[in-house]
Amino acid sequence: MKIASFDVDAQKGFTPLCPNELPVPGGDTIAPALNQLAARAQLRIGSKDAHSPQASWVVDSHDEMLRPLPLANADLTWVSHCVPGTPGFELLDELPAPLDYDYFVWKGVEPDLHPYGACYHDLAEKRSTGVIEFLRHNDVSLVLVGGLALDYCVKTTALQLRRAGFEVIVYLPACRAIAGETAETACIAMREQGITLAASLEHLDGTLAKENLR
Repeated sequence: MKIASFDVDAQKGFTPLCPNELPVPGGDTIAPALNQLAARAQLRIGSKDAHSPQASWVVDSHDEMLRPLPLANADLTWVSHCVPGTPGFELLDELPAPLDYDYFVWKGVEPDLHPYGACYHDLAEKRSTGVIEFLRHNDVSLVLVGGLALDYCVKTTALQLRRAGFEVIVYLPACRAIAGETAETACIAMREQGITLAASLEHLDGTLAKENLR
């Protein structure tokens, strides 16, 4: 069984290191757990948000966030985050540089795009980022997923991978969520689609051992 790990948007803009962006509590602590995933995989995949400061979904304050938008590929308002050339765009320090991954995705580059999942550029999931094709070409059957944030980009990426036919394990110690309520909803949605949620390293290794016995 060939395994890939996937570091979803493990950027400083989603951590307390950048409090004016989207600081997910504890988001700056997940790199060691992401490295644990990579140690159990033959390929390492990564993604980054790469947003324009003039994006059509940008609002000035956190109080104005999460309001619906009448746009095809940006459904909610957000404060500006993960702008190339700023500290928030950078990956966590303990992670590889983007070009040191086996495959890397930059998403949301166009000002009218705000995808959550790393497998498609658009919300309708018609424009592939190429990662699914890369995984298939390399005969990957299982993807280990972690990153930021659990309740948005991690959840969506995991569900996209599952719909594409991969076995998926989300390693919870390698994730952090924006809010407890949305994290719980995300976990339910993932479990319903057959995604395994591993709550500890022992749980992860036990699940991998079972997968290898199939």
